[in-house]
Amino acid sequence: MGRAFFVCDTAPASIKHDSIMANDNSSLPSLVPGRATLQGTEHYTEKFAELHPSHFRLCHSLFFSSIGLGTYLGAPTDQADAAYTDSIIRAVGSGCNVMDSAINYRFQRSERAIGQALQYLFNRGFSREELVICTKGGFISYDGSYPADPYQWVEENLINKGVVTPEEIHPNGHCMSPMYLYHEIAQSRRNLGIDTIDVYYLHNPETQMGELHEVRYYEALEMAFRALEAAVQDGRINMYGIATWDGFHEAPGSRQPMQLERVIECARRAGGERHHFCAVQLPVNLAMPEALTNLNQKVGDQTMTLLEAASALNVCVVASASLLQGSLASNLPVTLRQAIPEMDCDAARAIQFVRSIPGISTALVGMGSPDHVSVNMELAHIPAMSDEQFHVLFGDR
Repeated sequence: MGRAFFVCDTAPASIKHDSIMANDNSSLPSLVPGRATLQGTEHYTEKFAELHPSHFRLCHSLFFSSIGLGTYLGAPTDQADAAYTDSIIRAVGSGCNVMDSAINYRFQRSERAIGQALQYLFNRGFSREELVICTKGGFISYDGSYPADPYQWVEENLINKGVVTPEEIHPNGHCMSPMYLYHEIAQSRRNLGIDTIDVYYLHNPETQMGELHEVRYYEALEMAFRALEAAVQDGRINMYGIATWDGFHEAPGSRQPMQLERVIECARRAGGERHHFCAVQLPVNLAMPEALTNLNQKVGDQTMTLLEAASALNVCVVASASLLQGSLASNLPVTLRQAIPEMDCDAARAIQFVRSIPGISTALVGMGSPDHVSVNMELAHIPAMSDEQFHVLFGDR
């Protein structure tokens, strides 16, 4: 095996698993059946009548809370695992029904923390149908901690077991071959303890844009989407999408950004007009507003922003990095504080901005502490920002 690739557990991260093949569930433990449903998520909203009506948003026949719990940050330790589990339990009990992870986050520990929390919640009256559980796959990762020899680990656990070939692994440790995605989905279901993942994201597929010719890149996307359509058909996932970091953020005239219309064309070729591509996740925050400012998408003969393109193409948009890994939690410029004066701290202002953007279903916030959950979920009691406040920040945009 050549050692040309690099595997890490940083922002565009990684992954691990065993030799479960495409449709073989025989080695999976007993999983909680069901998935999020319109009736279930609507019932969840009714439990929180004290929250502002704008907190829950209907998208693709599910009600999403405007604030979702992200699980990217944190050390791969038992202490951090327990804190995440406690945070998730508190979040669901406070009106947050969207949980987001990726199999590579904290070497699979974040998914497992969600699984522990779900077990507790289901035993205490919450139903599987009320909660929207989302995760991602696409990076090579490990199991629980960083191995002494990552190359040997990949060889023994993936290549020798026929899950991937060396040629399918991008130098940055990314892989979106069908067999690998099947393998990842099986492991994520095991980690989460659920039979069906509600939204499964292909994780940072733009990682391979630079290496693959444009035509080959979209062909690889279509092949991955065919695998995900098959996973929908047999109930392993309910819907799918792509989670990106910079794929849609390029300004016109710079490196070619991903085109959402072409992505949807790949989904149509993979699954027909009734395909199951439903969501895009990307960073949107006060420091990265490109989704609502950059005219870098074309739909038909119209040039528009990513948020406008998503609306035109019936795609749900989920904002990641609402606090930009905590860097927007303090010391915001005075002009921004003046534009959002009703908040008493910068973190609340930053989250309020993202959850108020028209077209955003959920603003994901990393919450590895129950105290952070309590503070952040106070925003669910108040309305979104007004059009006038947005005008102060972005003019006519």
